[in-house]
Amino acid sequence: MHDFELASILPGTVTLHDARRRLERSVRLEAFQIGVYPVTEEQLADVLGITAVHPRRPAADMSWLRAVHLCNAASEWEGLEPAYHFEGEDVAWDVTSDGFRLPTEAEWEYACRAGSTGPHYAPLADAAWTSADGVDAPQPVGGKLPNLFGLFDMLGNVWEWCWDLLDPARYDDYRVFRGGGFADEAWSVRASVRRGGAPHMHHEDVGVRLARGAFDTPGEAQGWSADVDRERAGETGAHPVGWTPRR
Repeated sequence: MHDFELASILPGTVTLHDARRRLERSVRLEAFQIGVYPVTEEQLADVLGITAVHPRRPAADMSWLRAVHLCNAASEWEGLEPAYHFEGEDVAWDVTSDGFRLPTEAEWEYACRAGSTGPHYAPLADAAWTSADGVDAPQPVGGKLPNLFGLFDMLGNVWEWCWDLLDPARYDDYRVFRGGGFADEAWSVRASVRRGGAPHMHHEDVGVRLARGAFDTPGEAQGWSADVDRERAGETGAHPVGWTPRR
């Protein structure tokens, strides 16, 4: 099996923006690990027993549900306790598990920024595959510059699923994906851009990057809280025009 190469990320703080509610919040993160690259077709093939057509390309066209099942399969392969428990299509995260999992939205943005405060961690043409490159499919991982944490393809190439709900008051069970894809224009490939889709949704420019890290507080970790999800689901209101933050 081609191992998932993870980088260790030290504790820190990231500020997240909620444009719909015009709020921002600072999240203090504990140490965690995150993939140096998005999961490749070759890695997906190894774990799930399928064929890799383009081994070094990011595994794309992947739904959120398939991504969480991949996390558990990778954990079982390596003898780790799975992070997710299923009741039908309802998924619960055991935050005390050290198995593979999706990053939280706060972890993802902190890892992407790697200390930068602007929309990109390097000039976009050097850091990300976007529509400006004129490609029509995901590109082999590691072909652009990494950020200061040594992470490749955090921007562009494929969007990456996170654990968090996008906006349960507006979009029910939609989950967040981040980072932009190979067909996106520059305005959409920024560290703070949020998009999302239903758990069964899959597109050719959405993949996944694995994370690890266990925490002590059931029902919340790394900027995510089950109680806050339920509270937000009771809200009403629509997104303002231009709801995606620019930074």
